[in-house]
Amino acid sequence: MVERDGCNSSLTAIRVLRVSLVDELEGQINSLLEILVSQELFTRDDREEVLCELGPRARVRKVLDILGFKGEEAARIFLSISSNHQQEAQKYSKEGNTDPPQSIEYNKVKQKHRDVLRRRSESMLFYNTRHGEKILFSEHYVNLLLVDGHQGLDIKRHEVLTFGQKRLSLQQKSAVHRKIAPGELFLSENGNRPIKKVLVTGVAGIGKTILVQKMLFDFGANKNCHAFDFVIHLTFRDLNLIDKPMSFQELVLRKNRHLAKELDNILANDDKLLIILDGFDEFKHYRSCDVDVFVTEPDEEADVVEIFGSLMLGELLPNASVLLTSRPTAINHIPVGCIDRFVLISGFSLVEVQDFFLRYFQDSTLAERMFAVVSANDLMLTLCYIPAFCYIVCCILKESKDLGGQSPKTMTDIYVQYLVALLRSHTQARAETFLKEQNAGADLQLSDVVLKLGRLAFQKLMEHQTLFYSSDRDVAALKGCSLVSTFLDKTVAQEPGCTEEVYSFAHLTIQEFFAAVYCAMTDQPLPDALQNSTSPGEGSSYGHLDLFNRFLSGILSERNANLLSRQVGLCCHEDKVETCRQRIIQELTMLCENGAHILNHLHCLFEQQDPSLALAVQPETLRINVSDETLSQMDYNAINYFLNLTKGTISELDLTGTGVNSEALRDIQLLLLRCQSLWLGENNLDMDAAQVIADVLLSSEAITHLGLGWSNIGDDEVLVLSSAIRMKKQLKELWMEGNRVSHRGLLSLSDLTPYPLERVVAIWNDLPDTNPESLSSKESITVNFTDDDMWEAWGQWVLKRCEVSSNEKFVMVLHKVCNISAHCLEAKWAKTFYMQLSQLISDRIESCTEDDMCKKLRKFKSILDF
Repeated sequence: MVERDGCNSSLTAIRVLRVSLVDELEGQINSLLEILVSQELFTRDDREEVLCELGPRARVRKVLDILGFKGEEAARIFLSISSNHQQEAQKYSKEGNTDPPQSIEYNKVKQKHRDVLRRRSESMLFYNTRHGEKILFSEHYVNLLLVDGHQGLDIKRHEVLTFGQKRLSLQQKSAVHRKIAPGELFLSENGNRPIKKVLVTGVAGIGKTILVQKMLFDFGANKNCHAFDFVIHLTFRDLNLIDKPMSFQELVLRKNRHLAKELDNILANDDKLLIILDGFDEFKHYRSCDVDVFVTEPDEEADVVEIFGSLMLGELLPNASVLLTSRPTAINHIPVGCIDRFVLISGFSLVEVQDFFLRYFQDSTLAERMFAVVSANDLMLTLCYIPAFCYIVCCILKESKDLGGQSPKTMTDIYVQYLVALLRSHTQARAETFLKEQNAGADLQLSDVVLKLGRLAFQKLMEHQTLFYSSDRDVAALKGCSLVSTFLDKTVAQEPGCTEEVYSFAHLTIQEFFAAVYCAMTDQPLPDALQNSTSPGEGSSYGHLDLFNRFLSGILSERNANLLSRQVGLCCHEDKVETCRQRIIQELTMLCENGAHILNHLHCLFEQQDPSLALAVQPETLRINVSDETLSQMDYNAINYFLNLTKGTISELDLTGTGVNSEALRDIQLLLLRCQSLWLGENNLDMDAAQVIADVLLSSEAITHLGLGWSNIGDDEVLVLSSAIRMKKQLKELWMEGNRVSHRGLLSLSDLTPYPLERVVAIWNDLPDTNPESLSSKESITVNFTDDDMWEAWGQWVLKRCEVSSNEKFVMVLHKVCNISAHCLEAKWAKTFYMQLSQLISDRIESCTEDDMCKKLRKFKSILDF
């Protein structure tokens, strides 16, 4: 409490202490105001004038203004009353009650809010729920696996595809001890509640919004949320509809008018408030959240992005708890310094998948039979770990009578069967009536609707848009069609004097699928497959059309083209079928020869499921580059599919930065035996992985070059490798820069140089800048930079890699190659290399639109320009 004895006049004291009084009294202003009225210091008109002010701090200021006109005696009494009020609050806190007693009205509104949230969250919001159909949340919710930690802040090309059965099972094994329940998100390990800001990440369909619904449902039922009086739920889809300055109070009241009477008290008591912000990746301003203009008052109007930034950084409602959900693709743009806990949703475990089947089919025998069908299909089981796609798979099984022998083999197969299943489910009765009247007219109508949805999906996908307004021409074309609700979600945007409907596909993957259907079935030209798969720079466009191209290839395959023709009345253009096939052959051949990134093209080949295509790819050299992509089981399936159909030696296999581990290496060991050059750098390789690599070195008749740079290996791993090299005597080059290798590890290789090892590269390890004395005569072993052709070639390789990397990956490489010493720059090649690297950084800064990324790039620019 501020010292007030130093002023002779009470009015002067109020003027001098005005700022402090606002800080002190904002939490008690409403109750203090009632005391002032009861003591007849303020009139009822005075009270009304104060209550007209928006926000507690503004009301304190108004009280102080009014006191200025009431004289010295009124000011003296006010200071006495406010001082006693403060002392009562402090006494209450010392007795262990950190929260002041609330009014009857406050508690009434609290219960009303619980009732509202319970009603809003009591039904499951599945993507194709029929109008009026009610699926109770309590009966269909299946537990999600939540673990502390996150996937890392690097951009994923398409986050849905980063999940696979084996990767998820590994996550679960390593994270069992970190598993947390929804009600424990804001509890620390010791059971206290200092955690204020929680970020929940997970891929599309993994259950982020279902987790939010679970928390709202539990709060409404007065379970697991006892630490909070109120939970405010906001979605970024709704926030996208706001295009003018607005206060946080107004944001809350847009969908919570029942809180109006007590909103000031609710916000003043912010340590008992939980704010849930769902779907940050869908926020149209997500790149601009590193704000430097702050909002400090709930009644202060500002742009939505400034309110969000102020809330996250604690400038607005600093004591409130915040739960933020996002896909991994957007979390680089969140001010993560303010996050107290990172939580990853890993979807379902195998037990939860079985539980979901039981709840969906409502019959244990039927559920077991359907689960057996899925268990026999690796792709379907992989997708079932993602809750949204588990639902899609169940829809397919329900409508296709155990799949009738047509088990899907690819992602496109699943989506085509999903489309057919939903059309059959939602239109059967109507189609039969229509058939009686106009014979095959119903099929034509279905195909027309699908194409209209496809046109909408395609046009907006090319524009990077996921929200569509009712005023849009392509949306208007769907007006009156009952099938729209099957595939599109609808939100109503309400503004003064204006109401507009806003639509979106339930998932980006569904939008990409419909866009591919439209492209395959119409005169729309095929997009250039390479255009959006290899462009560097802005992360948002990197790989933007990867999944679209995979769907397009799968739809243009014979089996899916025939299925869509029979079931939906849609026919692929024959010239597009052949064009797609020839493009796959030509581009795969070129990429294999050049050693360029090839993963998405392998997926396009896999979606075709035509071995003759792979056999038609005949490059002069077979170089497979899938680097800088966290590989899922589906990715390995695509790689295996192609390489198992090819014969002979694999000139190069680049698995740099793919998250490969010992289990993955063991699974592809037969392929590794065919490799001449094998690059495994930038992966965390443990002793188990080193043992698999040693087995390959012992058994392979082809391998001559091995790269293990920045893979966290140490002396023990090198000893295992050296034993294998010594026995086989075939490996010529070993690159292991940026590791933990010491003099001891290098000594184990000394007798292997210069034969069979012609070159061992060990820069940036636990070694001195010059060769140890015992290795001084070993010219084959390099522990520092030298001015020779080898390093010049290395520098050019790094530059080429940086040129095609996203900004995020570029920064990761800079962290490594900017770890240089002064004597290194004396070499001619080094001066040239770092000058070129500096110019590349300048080019990226010039084209970069993200403030945070620009700061990182400028930091490295300053290092190189010393």
